[in-house]
Amino acid sequence: MQRAWWRDAVFYQIYPRSFADANRDGVGDLEGIRHHLDHLVWLGVDAIWLSPFYRSPQRDFGYDVADHCAVDPLFGTLEDFDRLLTDAHARGIRVIVDWVPNHVSNEHPWFEDARTGKDRPHRDWFVWRDGTPDEPPNNWIAAFPPDSRAWSFDAASDQWFLHLFLPTQPDLDWDNPAVESAMHDVLRFWLDRGVDGFRADVLHAIAKPEGLPDAPPEYEGIPYCALNDIPSVHPRLRKIRAVLDEYGDDRMMIGEVYLLETRQIAPYYGTPEDPELHLSFLMPLMHTPWTAEGFAARMDEVAAELEPRDAWPVWVLSSHDAVRHPTRIDRYLTTWAGAAGAARVDPAATERRARAAAVLLLTQRGTPFLYQGEELGLAEATIPPDQVQDPGGRDGCRAPVPWSEQPGHGWERPWLPLPPDARRRNAASERADPSSTLHFYRRLIALRRATPALREGASTRIDAPDGVLAWRREHPLGDRLVLVNFTGAEVDLPALDGAWCVELDTTAAEGQAAGVTVPSRLGPDQALVLAPR
Repeated sequence: MQRAWWRDAVFYQIYPRSFADANRDGVGDLEGIRHHLDHLVWLGVDAIWLSPFYRSPQRDFGYDVADHCAVDPLFGTLEDFDRLLTDAHARGIRVIVDWVPNHVSNEHPWFEDARTGKDRPHRDWFVWRDGTPDEPPNNWIAAFPPDSRAWSFDAASDQWFLHLFLPTQPDLDWDNPAVESAMHDVLRFWLDRGVDGFRADVLHAIAKPEGLPDAPPEYEGIPYCALNDIPSVHPRLRKIRAVLDEYGDDRMMIGEVYLLETRQIAPYYGTPEDPELHLSFLMPLMHTPWTAEGFAARMDEVAAELEPRDAWPVWVLSSHDAVRHPTRIDRYLTTWAGAAGAARVDPAATERRARAAAVLLLTQRGTPFLYQGEELGLAEATIPPDQVQDPGGRDGCRAPVPWSEQPGHGWERPWLPLPPDARRRNAASERADPSSTLHFYRRLIALRRATPALREGASTRIDAPDGVLAWRREHPLGDRLVLVNFTGAEVDLPALDGAWCVELDTTAAEGQAAGVTVPSRLGPDQALVLAPR
């Protein structure tokens, strides 16, 4: 059987507002993405995921959809999307788009109709409950604003409506077959245009528990979207999979199943007899401390939960919803681990760790997802209080990507401040510097593409000194060993079984690592990929 393309692909997430601005209004757009496709080709990625560009009042920056089948004028037109899709495909880049099935904007025509009366056609497309203004139907907490309840009272009808996110994002009621049918039609609209698949937003939330009971007291204060894990979701996922399968076996869906443990996420893949998701993000990865022990536990957990299902893992360290991982690692090492203060952060060590993290991400058994600007080593942006825009506090990771050395770095009036050190960490400067993080990512992606063991091979952890994580990728065409030093100190390496040479070294410039004898010690924050000699 032909191997599914998404198992070998390197995906690259694009947050359109912040990727590239073609019309110079300060907000990224579809034409900006199209104009920079050659950057992605040069980098070596195989597929892009576009965060929402649909018509929206932008209260949750596109995740409050007002029309699932229209492009918001802020980002361009439907014709712009078609050109982007055509040009990406011409370059060999697949395109997946965000699908937001759990909720809509309160400005969506469905909800505007629903709130005008209990007898309206779309009233039962949403989750309504009786009550008084002082007593919500249950104790569920919304994802944001922080510590807010997941219900809003509609005075006109004396009922509450459910919203697991902002009050301007009412939840759809998937118990209504008309809702399910309409959302399947949204999938077909984009599949008919030629998209290669979808990233499904909070997909696990499209089923709610019967009776909507209170969350248990021990989970008080945790947003309910991180607790909702209802068996009735699985038949719905199988129907969604059937829609994709109508278009052949090369269309795919990756789910955002924002649950707290990998064992909870694994069932969302379904079974070979009843498949559900092709891929699912493993959310615990972005909450793993930067230690060899922490990531060893994650690797073991992923193998234990997914391999028996023949489910293919997804590896991701940064996204539009999480602090960029170079900054997150620094914060862990300086604060969460009880070290000195953040002022003691060493930029050189931050850079070393970012490259080690890239090796960790791109040599695992599974599909890696990069987040825009990760290849430049971008850190979290500092957003002054008077420029904060996101109700969920995620502006820092959404800062615009710097493209050039010139003032503004490719942005005339950016909607958010740029990341730190944009004069050095921009695409043009790093492209001109073979020793840059950008070139390192390119070499690493090329190595992954050229090496069957890194794309397809089995993965087995091997013994290593404290602070070092090591694993073997096994393949008939040749194994690879990967070693990552999570510490800021030199570490002795044990004798390795067999004869090996260095194939990639996070501390070596382009062309300097291949064929080098394996050192007896790993340097601080150093990672190596070893090939048979």
